[in-house]
Amino acid sequence: MHLELPAALAALLAGIGVYGILARRNAVLVLIGVELVLNAANLLLVTAGSRPGSPFSAGPVLTLFVITIAAAEITVALAIILVMFRRAGHIDLTRVPDTDDGDDADDAKGTDDTESVPVREAAP
Repeated sequence: MHLELPAALAALLAGIGVYGILARRNAVLVLIGVELVLNAANLLLVTAGSRPGSPFSAGPVLTLFVITIAAAEITVALAIILVMFRRAGHIDLTRVPDTDDGDDADDAKGTDDTESVPVREAAP
């Protein structure tokens, strides 16, 4: 097998991934771009490991490590995006986050939004 075709496919995947990272405003689409770049790296690792006369078969083993790290990365990133959506109401990366949470009007009136929680006494 010629190594030019997988290398060209990896370059295409990496190019699409970098475009997705730089041009998208949606955080989920940026993560998809990151995953495309990681898949391009995986393809290159497998291609390099499968060439004839390769002294080590490290390509497939390193690919398994990259897949494991990518799974952990996407889990953490999706959790961060979920928290960002719950707080801001959007996942647009270019919008400035609102730091005002709207409690200033209540503070001026002297009202308190916190609920009183009954305190349990310790048993003797």
